[in-house]
Amino acid sequence: VCQVYLDMWTPHHMSRWIFTCLLLVFLVLRVFLQEMYQSLLDDVTPYHKSRWVFAALLVLGFLARVFLLQGWYIITYALGIYHLNLFIAFLSPKIDPALDYDDDGPELPTRANEEFRPFIRRLPEFKFWYSVTKSTVIAVICTFFDCFNIPVFWPILVMYFITLTCITMKRQIKHMIKYRYLPFTHGKPKYQGHEDTGKVISPK
Repeated sequence: VCQVYLDMWTPHHMSRWIFTCLLLVFLVLRVFLQEMYQSLLDDVTPYHKSRWVFAALLVLGFLARVFLLQGWYIITYALGIYHLNLFIAFLSPKIDPALDYDDDGPELPTRANEEFRPFIRRLPEFKFWYSVTKSTVIAVICTFFDCFNIPVFWPILVMYFITLTCITMKRQIKHMIKYRYLPFTHGKPKYQGHEDTGKVISPK
């Protein structure tokens, strides 16, 4: 028994024990940080304007840094294309109307007496903000590394980005007009039914 006990405290077993303890500490710390991060996201969810003001300031700060450093144009272009794709997903319905737009399928209401159906986005507002913020932070971090500062003639990227934005938005607007939907529900009529005064019976 003494020999087994002494073998447990050999350098080899000691290193394995230390490694196991460090691994457990890392896993516990990881779970703790994930819970704190998720709790922070849950806390800022109701503050729509504040979140977008923060995101706008972050983007402006990134653009100011790129302008002052005169570099990292590829990162800026990639960030702009990514934000454009996010914006298009934010404006698009979760279910493409082209798949249901037939004689027998459901359509969006076109008269006042028809049932109002709220617009369900393919990319929800919070995920849109989160993706914009996270990608901008990553872009800012990239500006601290010269390996991402690839020489390029930036006016070509600007012209290409403007052209791509115009073509993409034109196609999106045509899609909205064709299938008669608006990506914003603010100010739209809401259904008002009779107040439910019945008691809620919990299942036993």
